[in-house]
Amino acid sequence: MATTPQTNTDLAAMAQALLACDDIVVCGHVSPDGDCLGSQLALAAALRQAGKRVSCVLAKDDPVDRNLLFLPGIEDLVPAADFDGVVSAFVGVDVPTRERIGQAACGLLDRADVSFTLDHHAADEPMADFVYVDPDAASTTTLVWKLADLLGARRAGDVALCCYTGLVTDTGRFQYQNTNVDAFVCAKEMVEAGLDASVVSREVFQNRSLPSLRLEALAIERMRLQNDGQTVASWLTLDDFAREGAIKADAEPLIDALRAISGVRVACLLREQEDCVRGSIRAKDDTDVAAVARRLGGGGHKAAAGFTLQMPLEDAMALVEKALAEAVSGE
Repeated sequence: MATTPQTNTDLAAMAQALLACDDIVVCGHVSPDGDCLGSQLALAAALRQAGKRVSCVLAKDDPVDRNLLFLPGIEDLVPAADFDGVVSAFVGVDVPTRERIGQAACGLLDRADVSFTLDHHAADEPMADFVYVDPDAASTTTLVWKLADLLGARRAGDVALCCYTGLVTDTGRFQYQNTNVDAFVCAKEMVEAGLDASVVSREVFQNRSLPSLRLEALAIERMRLQNDGQTVASWLTLDDFAREGAIKADAEPLIDALRAISGVRVACLLREQEDCVRGSIRAKDDTDVAAVARRLGGGGHKAAAGFTLQMPLEDAMALVEKALAEAVSGE
């Protein structure tokens, strides 16, 4: 594990501390993805095997990506603002800061007797008592997978399915730069535990909606290749989503279509919101897009990051294209 300033424990100590708790609430970040939801549900399943009372909450009342609705236990998720149960322990997974747990910060984190963070996103300021962060981990679910073993859980069934979902989505089907030896070792162990990997592939990657495909056609039609074809950027408007009957999750796969273009090093997709513009940025080489995102007020991983801009879409596009040019020129 890479040393991080905020890590103050190891997985064995975290397991023992969790086993001493009950009435545990597990929360992820706003706009949860496969790694976030997979981590929550897998950890909850492992803790329940140890006889713990566990609830999973959504940081914000966001709709869950339809491609993740197959995950066991997802129907029991409730928005943090609506949870009124006991919170003896709070566990933040795949989320390093208070800002990213939305409504759960004051309502649940601050009510807990003890708090935990399990993540692979580095952050400057820890938000919990027990913090374990490994930026080298391919996904947070690989950390949950190891923690579940230390909790004494049988990792077959729901635990393996949820952990593999987080791993395969965060590595882009083992295509992204974060794919490492440990990722394959964990995947091997999950399959050996009885996981049917084809189920996850079918539900997550072969289950796109027609509105998603229509949005992809729009994004490709509008894309702007610049810097000798090293960067590509495109955009989608609120009207696009309304006209196609699309939801936010329908746009999630589109950045990969842009990045797949031969010669492209960095791709960016902008999505117009009611009061802002959300951007997703991805690298195909060792370009640090997290650094680009930080300059735009966001953050993330070296190869995958995001940001929010409070400006019109046209202005956001100009600012992003300037940032992309600087990124590939080494400025």
